[in-house]
Amino acid sequence: MSAIVAIVGRPNVGKSTFFNRLIQRREAIVDAISGVTRDRHYGKSDWNGREFSLIDTGGYVVGSDDIFEQQIDIQVELAIDEADAIIFMVDVETGVTGMDEDVAKLLRRVDKPVFLAINKVDNAKRAQDAVEFYALGLGEYYTLSSINGSGTGELLDALVEVLPQMEQDGSELPRFAVVGRPNAGKSSFINALLGKERYIVTDIAGTTRDSMDTKYNRFGFDFNLVDTAGIRRKAKVKENLEFYSVMRSVRAIEHSDVCLILFDAKRGFDGQVANIFWLAQRNNKGVVILVNKWDLVEDKETNTMKGYIQEIKKSIEPFVDVPIIFISALTKQRIHKAIETAVAVYENRSKKIKTRKLNDVLLPIIEHTPPPAYKDKYVKIKYITQLPTPYPQFAFFCNLPQYVRDPYKRFLENKLRENFDFTGVPVTIFMRKK
Repeated sequence: MSAIVAIVGRPNVGKSTFFNRLIQRREAIVDAISGVTRDRHYGKSDWNGREFSLIDTGGYVVGSDDIFEQQIDIQVELAIDEADAIIFMVDVETGVTGMDEDVAKLLRRVDKPVFLAINKVDNAKRAQDAVEFYALGLGEYYTLSSINGSGTGELLDALVEVLPQMEQDGSELPRFAVVGRPNAGKSSFINALLGKERYIVTDIAGTTRDSMDTKYNRFGFDFNLVDTAGIRRKAKVKENLEFYSVMRSVRAIEHSDVCLILFDAKRGFDGQVANIFWLAQRNNKGVVILVNKWDLVEDKETNTMKGYIQEIKKSIEPFVDVPIIFISALTKQRIHKAIETAVAVYENRSKKIKTRKLNDVLLPIIEHTPPPAYKDKYVKIKYITQLPTPYPQFAFFCNLPQYVRDPYKRFLENKLRENFDFTGVPVTIFMRKK
């Protein structure tokens, strides 16, 4: 689990450049997920061993100049609601603008850490010009240059100091998050499971106000169900519905063990659903895909289940070992199958395989199909072990780890899946020097 940091500010101050610099800082950092709608950005970064999620609110503004202001206000309000800390970026070249003042006015009322970052400060003259930003009333500021990275260290040192330590929930119960686009039927699904109207359900997208947890202990299963919120019911947030649902999904996915990704069969497995899927995969969570409202798909002949499954698998390659279940929250069709599958995926995710068994099964396979020679060098894999992490990670010890290419790693992953059943769970493989 990691804290959420939002980067806010008016357009063209360098938010995205700064964002890209942070998420590419180390190899272990996940790429940005862009294009959730328009130019949404989500990524993971870490600094001094503290990991955090980064949301770039850049690119959300739609329409002409006259509505920039109102749009930015909405973005900032949403970021304030969801983030643990806020980086407010301004541009030394243009100085303080009216829009900067509006954003500062919103941020001065916030009871969360706000860091004023003055961008494009790459010489002494500009460092002097930065003084005028004291006028925004946000206290100390940090000068930096997104393009060459100077000054970012000081800002990040201060940022990680104030981020909350995200600890696992006190309850040891597994957490299953129901995530997906607004209005896909997430709350109806949970109500159908619980057999009572636990959540307000309406046809208005985004009625759910907050991510809520419900303890679920029927049919012999005991776990927490997390319903991700669509949006707060603010009229002016309509355009930002997708952004808000992404912010909520980030939080819920990071706090869960298994994600039930639910989408509307009539809308299909579109770009945003795929992005939520990759978000879960990159956070190493178990995944079950639920195709909801299957009862409403009229032409079942052309939209056969088989064809539908192939289409989804094509979108999620190469991680295709994922259960896909067709449900109807309304008629309760297969909803208990969905939960049984989620429990099985949770068990797969926590599975530990004895080192001896791993080596007995995999070494003969590797001997029969060794890694292809690279630059006339032959790779010999001697030993395999599972790492002591909460999700499946394996170390393969060999003489030349740098010469093992991705296709062979995928081959090894497939053999692990065939022999030990990791359905629904991302598997990570490391090649280590023996």
